[in-house]
Amino acid sequence: MSVTIRRAAGPAEVAAAIALRAVVFVDEQGVPLEEDLDGRDEQALHLVAVDDEGTVVGTCRLLVDGATLKLGRMAVAPAARRAGIGLRLLALADAEASASAAERTVLAAQVSALPLYERAGYSARGEVFLDSGIDHMWMEKLHA
Repeated sequence: MSVTIRRAAGPAEVAAAIALRAVVFVDEQGVPLEEDLDGRDEQALHLVAVDDEGTVVGTCRLLVDGATLKLGRMAVAPAARRAGIGLRLLALADAEASASAAERTVLAAQVSALPLYERAGYSARGEVFLDSGIDHMWMEKLHA
């Protein structure tokens, strides 16, 4: 399976990314839908991983807050996991951070995903905290 990583190409792909988040966060992990849908999707830049058939199999969203880029809502379809899609999404997020002159990227990582973010150059900050009943840690990556 060949996968392209890029910015979402319009409202239909953003809707597909949000639907993928529902599969991963709501159906698989038990997060209440209203906690995923926080009203910030319209102001976010959505990055997507799209397979050969045009299906969105991975996503994350970026929100700019001054010199900080906030990365969140990272999800990869169960059948597409362990193929490097998460790292490729993070690499594109780094490119977007550079293009926006962000000084740092921050995210709240599920503890089970810490190794992925560490491989991409993120460092854990602070203590473990609960978000939607799942253990998370703040992570940060500084940009030169």
